[in-house]
Amino acid sequence: MSWNQEYPRPMLKREGWLSLNGTWKVNGQEVQVPYPLQSQLSGWQGPVPEVMHYERMFRVPGKLLLPASRLMLHFGAVDQIACVKLNGREVIRHEGGYLPFSADVTDYVHAGENLLTVEARDTLDPVYPRGKQSARPGGMWYTPVSGIWQTVWLECVPEKHAIRKIRITPDTEGFHIYVDTDVEAVRLTVDGKQLVIDTGREVRVSIENAHLWSPEDPFLYAITLETDTDRVESYTALRRIEIRDNAGKRTVMLNGRPVFWNAVLDQGYFTDGIFLPGNPQEYDRDVLRMKDLGFNMLRKHIKIEPERFYEACDRLGMLVMQDMVSSGGYNFLLDTALPTIGLTRRPDCFPGDKKRKEFFHQHCVDTVEHLWNHPCVVAYTIFNEGWGQFCADEMYRTLKAKDPTRIWDATSGWFTRKESDLDSVHVYFRNKVLKGGGRPLFLSECGGYARAVEGHRFKEDGKYGYGTAGTEEALTERIVQLYREMVLPSIDNGLCGVVYTQLSDVEEEINGLYTYDRQVCKVDRARIRSILKEAEDRYGKH
Repeated sequence: MSWNQEYPRPMLKREGWLSLNGTWKVNGQEVQVPYPLQSQLSGWQGPVPEVMHYERMFRVPGKLLLPASRLMLHFGAVDQIACVKLNGREVIRHEGGYLPFSADVTDYVHAGENLLTVEARDTLDPVYPRGKQSARPGGMWYTPVSGIWQTVWLECVPEKHAIRKIRITPDTEGFHIYVDTDVEAVRLTVDGKQLVIDTGREVRVSIENAHLWSPEDPFLYAITLETDTDRVESYTALRRIEIRDNAGKRTVMLNGRPVFWNAVLDQGYFTDGIFLPGNPQEYDRDVLRMKDLGFNMLRKHIKIEPERFYEACDRLGMLVMQDMVSSGGYNFLLDTALPTIGLTRRPDCFPGDKKRKEFFHQHCVDTVEHLWNHPCVVAYTIFNEGWGQFCADEMYRTLKAKDPTRIWDATSGWFTRKESDLDSVHVYFRNKVLKGGGRPLFLSECGGYARAVEGHRFKEDGKYGYGTAGTEEALTERIVQLYREMVLPSIDNGLCGVVYTQLSDVEEEINGLYTYDRQVCKVDRARIRSILKEAEDRYGKH
């Protein structure tokens, strides 16, 4: 199934919708949406300009022009600043390149041909979250993306009694649900039973003989919500993630049992579409590749994906730690070199203007709200290695209060402050036994051993990584050794998880478990599964 056929919002599905992906014109040149212009799938030729004028004509089918209905125009993401016009009239402006936005365009459309234009502006302005994008890609910094890079679509919604939003908060015995609509009650169907629930407030729904969700058994409950004019489909899963005292240690628990996070760093980059795979089924394949190796978590690194990614993790059983998307500048000496050798103290008042800090704060809040309903998301990272870091304790308190149901890593790697749910460290270039404190230890990055596979490299001279291994056997042995020398003994000191760098090669960085094109697995699957299982078993005994 292509991006043109995939319903873009799996948590709130309706029947009446139309994809506007496909052929657009940008500055007079034909391109394919939703791929960023820098990608080969977009079809763009030449340097990518800072200002991109997108346009396309479309007709609204009769099924979307129903009486007593409204027509919504949705964008999955546009990087960085977008001004949207329909038939020459501005309908919405949006800043920030990672989150969805929409507008009611009922009063702007014509019965015949309609002209949709988007002026997208991308200067890699550090005021806005930009993650790993760089004007000078190389090493651990990658090709930037510009313009429309997620699905554009139209949706028909009823003029009255529409269900605007739902929020589901699960536990192990049921869930709380909030429905935003202008009627007083809606019909909820879950587990084959229909209930009438109040709207405008959170309502408790209990499930008898609850079937809990886990990576080993990712059971989902289908949900339908109806008013007299609207019907939406959704789903949820019953699970609880928490930190509790267990045998004298602070332990990460899933559904009341210790769960060791065998995680892998997932950058979400692809050879053909950069920020977006050519086929959404590739998300399923990445999840299954990592599960086949024994991993139970992806740390989604400094990027927010289309909802289709999180739906795949929900459905297939993959825990997700979601990073907030960093903004601000970067200094190799201060942010990487000195902390790597142990100099990890500096003031928590890093430079940055007021707008950047305000925008980052709001972007974090909006990210939490956007991903709230996905049961796979069990943890968040606020700041990574000090990039754009400011007022980390205050940010932790704000976001923990916003979503106390997830685990929060305030400062991943170094530059730790006082408040966080985890003691989070990055260790590259050496294996050492980690010492615990009052919080669960989390080895949030490690490994990253480079192995080149000829014929599967982005650049023939690309060789970035953290140590080398020339063969499948050598790379596998280094990972097993990392676990035996650092991970396993650290579990006895309170280590709750480990993030291996990384899922696949990315451009010049060749330290993936798979090649960038996902054609070659670079390790011995059986040996990796075995050592990861050993870590899970050891954690479960504490």
